[in-house]
Amino acid sequence: MTTEHPAPAATAPAVSPDATAPDAAPAAGHRGMPEKRVAITRAARTVFGREGFTRTSVDAIAAEAGVSKRTIYNHFADKEQLFQSVVLEGATSVAATQARIADRHLRKIVDLRTDLVDFGLERVDSLTTFAEHWALVRTIEAEALHIRPALLEAWQEAGPRETHRVLTHWMTEFAERGLLVVPDPEEAARMLNLLTFLAVAQPTFYGALPMSAERIAEVVDHGVAAFLAVYAVPR
Repeated sequence: MTTEHPAPAATAPAVSPDATAPDAAPAAGHRGMPEKRVAITRAARTVFGREGFTRTSVDAIAAEAGVSKRTIYNHFADKEQLFQSVVLEGATSVAATQARIADRHLRKIVDLRTDLVDFGLERVDSLTTFAEHWALVRTIEAEALHIRPALLEAWQEAGPRETHRVLTHWMTEFAERGLLVVPDPEEAARMLNLLTFLAVAQPTFYGALPMSAERIAEVVDHGVAAFLAVYAVPR
């Protein structure tokens, strides 16, 4: 599970104005980048997601990008640095998008259950919006033993842990506003994530396998109901 690692204390969510851009659109980090570097990172994201880290060659990325192998080495020291670049770029974009979704749905609560369901459903949409990034996540989970621990740590910090910090912030907010009874905001954040987002992401292998919209709605609705059974304010 990508968000089951301990996280630091909660902080207010940082929201990027470009956070909702899909994989197909130029990421905020691409602005001002040389055109060939953008082509290389786009190609690398595609090939790493399709072939995995170990099986991907720099030659294959060069062919996908329509550049020479030498051009890639002009921008990146080696395959691992290129992999780290695309993984961290994607993780940062996804975390920022999910923070923006949280802010939109959770800042002003009208009906707690409905707002949590809507939040969960829009989070699940990121499996499609950022499909190439989630392909990289599948690669990371499948090949963790072949990836340097420092790279795995950097990915966790930029992506899963940042999202966990955002969720923890909102659990703390809800407790302070009297919307929930939350003895441990970090644990509540983990439970909400497990019962909604991961309840769809893991069975579908992060969007690789289909799940109907009806089934997704059912899973998220049931997950929110289970979450509120634990944390709702007693009547």
